[in-house]
Amino acid sequence: MADGAAGGSTHHPDIDWEAAERSPEFRELVQKRRSFVIPALAFVFIWYFGFIVLAGYAPGFMGESIYEGFTVGYALALTQFVMTWFLGWLYLRRADRVFDPLARRASERALAASRAAAPATETPAGGPRLDPAADRTGTSGERVRRS
Repeated sequence: MADGAAGGSTHHPDIDWEAAERSPEFRELVQKRRSFVIPALAFVFIWYFGFIVLAGYAPGFMGESIYEGFTVGYALALTQFVMTWFLGWLYLRRADRVFDPLARRASERALAASRAAAPATETPAGGPRLDPAADRTGTSGERVRRS
């Protein structure tokens, strides 16, 4: 698999991950994701376990017929699927509009900070300094500048 094929990200072992974690963009991303996920998770648990409690303690209510044998219990059970799909859609929408742009900014800042902190390399002949990300080694071992 080519580098970056899964999800479009590239592995950067030279990033200071602790500094990236302290960045304001990353902290904002974590805060915004948490402020979405925790209420959504609470809603899922209340909805799901509420259904279980009703099924166990209110069998008369759950067994009431809505339409020709279709009961309240069946209707509430089907809403579990609707709720799951809706929350999945809502999360994807929020990820596209809020989380992904924040993650992109946080990763760009981390890369920029890592590049700024990395010492510049010199060519063997003492020539001009080259960007390490732009340097490549040719097949015969010599350094090749990528254009």
